[in-house]
Amino acid sequence: MLKKIGVRQLTVGMYLKEFCGSWVEHPFWRSSFVITDPKDIDAIRASSIREVWIDSSKGLDVAVGEPVCSVAEREAQVDAELASAAQQERQLERVSTAAEFARAAKIVAKSRQAVTSMFEEARMGRAVDATTAQRLVEEISDSVSRNPGALISLARLKTADDYTYMHSVAVCALMVALARELGMDEAQGRAAGTAGLLHDLGKAVMPLDVLNKPGKLTDAEFAIIRSHPEEGHRLLLQAKDADAVALDVVLHHHEKVDGSGYPKRLRGDQISIFAKMGAVCDVYDAITSNRPYKAGWDPAESVRKMAEWSQGHFDPRVFQAFVKSIGIYPIGSLVLLSSGRLGVVTEQGQKSLLTPLVKVFFSTRSNARIRPEIIDLGSAGCPHRIVGREDPEKWKFPDLNEMWCAAPS
Repeated sequence: MLKKIGVRQLTVGMYLKEFCGSWVEHPFWRSSFVITDPKDIDAIRASSIREVWIDSSKGLDVAVGEPVCSVAEREAQVDAELASAAQQERQLERVSTAAEFARAAKIVAKSRQAVTSMFEEARMGRAVDATTAQRLVEEISDSVSRNPGALISLARLKTADDYTYMHSVAVCALMVALARELGMDEAQGRAAGTAGLLHDLGKAVMPLDVLNKPGKLTDAEFAIIRSHPEEGHRLLLQAKDADAVALDVVLHHHEKVDGSGYPKRLRGDQISIFAKMGAVCDVYDAITSNRPYKAGWDPAESVRKMAEWSQGHFDPRVFQAFVKSIGIYPIGSLVLLSSGRLGVVTEQGQKSLLTPLVKVFFSTRSNARIRPEIIDLGSAGCPHRIVGREDPEKWKFPDLNEMWCAAPS
């Protein structure tokens, strides 16, 4: 039986099913294992993870009377969190996602080259060219203005090898979209984007064998990786006219509102709005991306996971705005409709987070492919609705990404 417990309740012999937090927050490359070494418990408690899921059918249970949370209780909490974000209508004037994909693809390719060069320059000890970063942000910001989903979705299609560079591009776009959702002006949006582009600059000086290690990090290696905010801040201080917002986000994007983050263990109002934005955007792209040691989660599943962890990790107002900016079912999410058909989300709906455009292509009733068709769940009289998310790993459609990247037929 699955139960969510606090890390202080962990004991040797328990089967740890899942951490309540992204995998970048702890040194374990696996998330499911029997705890046999007390040092593993110490490492978990020393991390910023505060809760975990255990499976009492595969290991020791908690003592009778100990506080736990069931799967049903967790699902109800997450549903309430996301329902709150979905209540307000979205106000967007935009071009279609399909119309923006071609332009966004060119910007993504250009950004990949520019960020790769920027990191290489930093690795060689040269100052960051802030002017180049600002020009990139302008192009990314313009794309997000035309359509928030296109570039953000394409930037998620990164390989494990170019993760570090493309992660910066994705977080830049996510920050720009989030700034708009929070009602920030254009200057603030550009500042947020620049901060997102540079937030992981410190990883330019991390040892590559540690940064790209496919297995569990040692305590010493984990400590090295956790030094990247301070290293990035040091590097950015050397740049001419370093932006104050970027300096703040580079240093503080791993802080958490409950004080369990790093490097300064700031809490609540001690953390700026921009650093709070950086924390949410950084985690979302990290958990939806393929890494050397773990495949990325489905976008919709990632949003639900983050909603589960949001209390204590993220600022509530910032997180709710983030959900509204990308959707409860972000582009690329695999969903099951009430008709029994599977589809992939291709664009967010104009008015509701619960009614995106979905390209259906498979019937679960006949267990066969069907002619692809775009369905606007928000259109008047539409008889279809989303009844749940589906795990892409379960279905293993080889062309799933092509389904949402392609223009409607």
